[in-house]
Amino acid sequence: MPEATGSVQAAHPGDSTGSGRPARGKRALGPVALVVAGGLSVQFGAAVAVLLMPRTGALGVVSLRLALAAIVLLAVCRPALRGHSRADWGTVIAFGAVMAAMNCLFYQAADRIPLGAAVTLEVIGPLALSVIVSRRLVNLLWAGLALGGVLLLSGGGFDRLDPLGTAFALGAGAMWAAYIVFSARTGRRFPQADGLALAMAVGALLALPLGIVESGSKLLVPSTLGLALAVAVMSSVLPYTLELLALRRLPAPTFAVLMSLEPAIAATAGFLVLDQALAATDALAIALVIVASMGAVRTQIGRGNPKPGPKSGPKPAPTQTTTSARGEAGEETL
Repeated sequence: MPEATGSVQAAHPGDSTGSGRPARGKRALGPVALVVAGGLSVQFGAAVAVLLMPRTGALGVVSLRLALAAIVLLAVCRPALRGHSRADWGTVIAFGAVMAAMNCLFYQAADRIPLGAAVTLEVIGPLALSVIVSRRLVNLLWAGLALGGVLLLSGGGFDRLDPLGTAFALGAGAMWAAYIVFSARTGRRFPQADGLALAMAVGALLALPLGIVESGSKLLVPSTLGLALAVAVMSSVLPYTLELLALRRLPAPTFAVLMSLEPAIAATAGFLVLDQALAATDALAIALVIVASMGAVRTQIGRGNPKPGPKSGPKPAPTQTTTSARGEAGEETL
């Protein structure tokens, strides 16, 4: 597991000049790659979860996913239980509760409406967060363009969807926005992925009783456990870890706009795994979302590469990592 990626790192003296711009651009693209990889993992995991749902029900999938993900993360991270403040534990508990609520609401939605529509409605939450916390007008443009793509991807069919499924998806979107906030805070308070492991355990404890009530002994079928483990790794362990690391270096508005890629990834996963065809309007919607996300990324890279002024010159490289700078970009926006 890499060290805290948002920490100050040693830099070459030339990094503050024009010659350092390519290196900064690569550092800015690093967390973007983490977000995209996490999106690919979570949406293909969601497609597998849809196949698993007839065996265990929506709440059964959630409980198995979170419980198995918690076991994996606790075994890998082995987080310390001592030495944390009351505020640290409050953040972890809130993060775990948000994860449990987000997953329960989303899978209830996916059980009633198509996966692509569920993700499309859910992503409205991060887009709204992007608009609310953004301090730059250009981010409003990217969020609006992404929202246009999201609505186009819906095919104008939201009015024909199951009302309860639609409400669950919108509720999951609100929890997704809260997830972004608490994931960033957890990443700043705990080293590596320790906070995520503890929060996942909290989420599992909250969701497991619901799954047991709904599915009972069906949760213990070996083939079901095997599929659930795949869903846990693809939809929880990998993406949540990658997103937590990315949020240490990406401002919340940029991260939230990048979340608009999720419907496009979900549509691709539906085509490849669930044999759901893509129409021409779907392709156009995906293109709009990708353009919006690329614009948000370019805006973030531009913020990290100011033009050198008359007073800019070589700066001494820091001699050690400082924890106070961890997630500095996220602190400005949350």
